Parts: sequence; structure tokens; C-alpha cells
Amino acid sequence: MSDAPSSNAPYDAVVVGAGFGGLGAALELARRGARVVLCETLNYPGGCASTFHRDGYAFEAGATLFSGLAESQLFGQWVRAFGLDVTVDWVDPLVELRTPALRLAVYRDRARFLGQLQALPGAPVQALGDFFALQRQVADALWPLFDDPTLLPPLDLRALLRHTSRAWGYLPLARWMGRPLGAVLEHLGLRGFAPLRTYLDALCQITVQCTAAEAEAPFALAAMDYYWRGTGHVRGGIGQLAQGLTRALTAAGGEVRLANRVKALVPEPGGGWRVDTRQGPLRTRHVVANVLPQGLARLLGPAAPRLPARVNALARRVDGGWGAVMRYLVVGAPAGASPHAHHLELIQDPDAPFLEGNHLFVSLSGEADPGRAPPGQRTVTVSTHVPLAALAGQPPEERARRVEAIQRRMREGLGRLAPEWMGDVRHELPGSPRTFERFTGRDGGAVGGVPRRAGLHHYTGMSPRPVLEGLWLVGDSVFPGQSTLATALGGVRTAARITRGRAAPEEAPR
Repeated sequence: MSDAPSSNAPYDAVVVGAGFGGLGAALELARRGARVVLCETLNYPGGCASTFHRDGYAFEAGATLFSGLAESQLFGQWVRAFGLDVTVDWVDPLVELRTPALRLAVYRDRARFLGQLQALPGAPVQALGDFFALQRQVADALWPLFDDPTLLPPLDLRALLRHTSRAWGYLPLARWMGRPLGAVLEHLGLRGFAPLRTYLDALCQITVQCTAAEAEAPFALAAMDYYWRGTGHVRGGIGQLAQGLTRALTAAGGEVRLANRVKALVPEPGGGWRVDTRQGPLRTRHVVANVLPQGLARLLGPAAPRLPARVNALARRVDGGWGAVMRYLVVGAPAGASPHAHHLELIQDPDAPFLEGNHLFVSLSGEADPGRAPPGQRTVTVSTHVPLAALAGQPPEERARRVEAIQRRMREGLGRLAPEWMGDVRHELPGSPRTFERFTGRDGGAVGGVPRRAGLHHYTGMSPRPVLEGLWLVGDSVFPGQSTLATALGGVRTAARITRGRAAPEEAPR
């Protein structure tokens, strides 16, 4: 990629979508000297990890707990290097798991959490210790790849040498690649210990997007460290971080155009792309699309070059995943409530699928969250999964009935398992997948990208590569996968691939 833009392509890159994959790509491109513009349909950034305002309140649109916030990690580095006005509350416990028969606090201290499991009646103490020892080995092998993005593809000689020096640490992964986490539990005699199985099913549903029995074992074991790897609550909502990154992008020389929907991507005869937007056309050498593969196909239209088979396969896997059904509430804080942000994971029936209101993730704002709700009140984001396939092709009235049934079950679960927070509900805003799409810009209201069910196919395509010449896809459906941190890292590494040969500034984050 040359340093000077041509008259036909005034931009080096147009980034479509200001989710964290797009934010990461745009910021890294600008830091490396590219002329970049970021276009977002909504009038606020963040995508599925954003904060929106309705009726005088501020709600988290979707994701509410975030890793990568420690000083040595990507978000923590960005906060420090760009002087972002972002405060992280290191809440402890991070989450409380509740079922009709179980209360389990997920503390920041792994050993304390393990001790809690081992103290439960009938707990297989030694097997639990062996399981968490294996889990830590796998997490210690994989999480450094997120802590230092240069260890992720594209790799230079130095990174390859570092991977070679770490080869022994990767050995625990080899046995379980392509096998489900359920096989690990079976191997250690833990399949019958219901509290662990419930915890893992709940955690896997919100991280790797499937049950523990079917999740790809190395991915699931690494995801278990999510709570212990720089995870915290961004005061005021994750939108504070997203807004700060747009300001950092502008300071680095990039452009940010919110409320500027991209309508079409058109390949130019001489190379490069025309990006048709609400505010007019843009010409560029590269397009980085922070969208789902279905959204990319829609932007290209039927006359575009044929997409590679791998992109169509990704679209099918997304269709086999989940939509988000939401409830956004404002509640009066009960007497004696903690002043801190609070997160609950509620399961009404641990033996039923963790879907459609049976499994709820609940996030409550804290007293110190500015602008979220008046004093004495808290905003609440509640989410559950619905299979996209169950909604596909249904008449609108059938979809509406199904979503309303899920909403009823969500209300029942909140009243049953978190009654202290439901005694003074001031405001309610129910959300279907269509509503989630409107608040996040997410095609079809899909959430979580591609479910990581067991299979060796997860280890192919482990590097950023263009979909078509000059067209790149980032987000949670492509490398390196789910989570806000992972999508941001994917954007950073895609930018590094596009600008190969341009060094990033020394003073900026790694």
C-alpha cells in the first residue's frame, strides 16, 4: 500500500460500522498513516457493545461486562495512551449465578471461586482441582495472544520465534482440539456434578454461544478465564469507551461520520471501491466491513462478484446461531442494595435449554454511573437467546407471539430469582431481535457471531485475509472470534495486514 492517495481513491480505507471491530481497524489504520473514514448507521458508536438513550435513561444495548481493561491489555493501553476519560469499576463478585437451588458468586480470585465449588455438598474435590488446573494451562497458553496482539496473525519472524519458544505451553491444547468440553468433563468424571455443569453451560452460552457439552474444548476452557482477565464494568456504560475511541481516531487524523448509513459497496473498474453512503459516495482502495457476512452480501448486491464459499459458509453458521431478546428496565434500588454495578445470571431450570427466557443475563447500573438514571434508581439490561432458525420464515404475527412468550418467561424469571430488584419497576422497554437490530445496527438482531461447536474447522482461516480484492470482513463472525476484545483485536490485526510494511508509532499501544 503506497503512502500517497491517488485522485481516484482519496481514502486508503473506508471502515463500515463503528462496532469495536470497526473502531479497532480504523484507529490502527490511522495510527499507521492511512487516510481512513469510519461510517456508522447509528448516531452513536459501539454496535452490540454500545450505550443508547431512551426516555431520559441510558441503557447498555447488549454486552455489559468487558475483558481487556487491565493496564497491560488492549483497552487498558488505549485508555492510557490516548488519555480517554474512562473509569473502570473492578466489581467483585463480577457475577452471581442463581438457580432455584444454587447461589454461586464468581469472584475475581480464581482460587476463591474454585474453593466455593469444592465446598458444595457432594463435590468431587480432586476432580474439580484437576479440571481447573487443566483449564488454567489452556488459558495461560491462549490468553497471551490477546494480551499481545503481535502474537496474532499476520506474523513476522519475531512473532514466529516467540511462538516457537512457547511450544510446550501449547501441548495441553493438542489432545482436546476438535473435541467438545463435555469430553473433558467425562474424562475427569465431572459430568454428573450439576453445579459445575450449570455454571459451564451458562458461561459457554454467553461466550462461545453453545452448551458446554458441544463447545470446542480449547475455546471453552480459555473462555472460562474471561472473568479473570481484566474484566470490569465501564462506569457510565461501554459507550464511554466507544465514544473515547472515536475521539482518539479523530485526533489521529481519521474521520468519523455517524448517522451515515452505507447503502452499497461497488467495485471500481480500475481497482478500489465506491462506497455509497447516506451523505454521498466515497472512493477508497480498501473497505473494512464490520458487519455479518449476510450484511456484506446485502451491501454488495446481486451484481457484485461472487463471494468466496467460506463467506457463504460463515453466513450459514451465523444463521444457526442466536438472536437477542431484551428487556430494558428502570427500577428503584431496594433498601440495602450495593452501590456498585451488579451482574446476575439467572437459570430457571438447569435441566432445560439455556434459551428463550430460561437463561437470563442481567446487568444493573451502579450509583456512580453518570447519566444512567436519577438518584435512587438503576437501569437494567436483561438478555436471553432465541434460535434465529426458529424465527426464520415465520409470519410476523407468529414471530410476535413467540417473542411475547419469551418476554413473559423473562418477567417470571426476574420475579422468581431476583425479586429484590423487581419490587419497584419504574419503566420497561421490551426488545425483540428487530429491536436489538435497531439499537445496535446488527443485521437480523443476531448476537454472538458463530457458535463455537466442536470441530477442527475453527482452526482454519486463522489470519486476516480479504474477501475480495481490497474488501475485508471484521467482527465476531471471523478471526479471532467472539467478545468485544476479540473483535477489536481482529480489527487491529486486519489493519496491520492492510498496511503491511508500515510500522505503528512506537508510543502507541502494541
